[in-house]
Amino acid sequence: MRNFGMSMLWFWIAYIIVTLIGIGHTIFNITVLHMKSMKDGPGMGEGYEKTKPWHPLYNIVIFSLFGWLYMSGLNEPTITDALITGAIWAGICIVFDVFGWVLIKHPWSLTFKEFYVDYQPWITLIYLAIFLGPLVGYWFCGIA
Repeated sequence: MRNFGMSMLWFWIAYIIVTLIGIGHTIFNITVLHMKSMKDGPGMGEGYEKTKPWHPLYNIVIFSLFGWLYMSGLNEPTITDALITGAIWAGICIVFDVFGWVLIKHPWSLTFKEFYVDYQPWITLIYLAIFLGPLVGYWFCGIA
């Protein structure tokens, strides 16, 4: 990876944005569409459950945009740069999510089963989207 600092800057901005979009979507479903929240029954509630199919889409759009921002900042980006960046970004997400969504308890935290079994296929598609983000960004560098 040629510019690790910029890669991390773009990664964390993308991670924060995609997390806020997901939370905002859940809040919208509960407050505007009057779907049930986690307070109204077991699990995370209808408001959250209805957002799950959208999570991979948020991630491929946001991480591709920020992958493009990173790749376009490199002199002569390569497919190798994109693959390494995607692997690092996905790896960081996988590790960070264990702490942020499972181990550290908060009102929206999940159990291992809820996050890694019940959240299928969405969590796998999310990690795939994050990995592919820099590759899509690289592709856009070539056609831009």
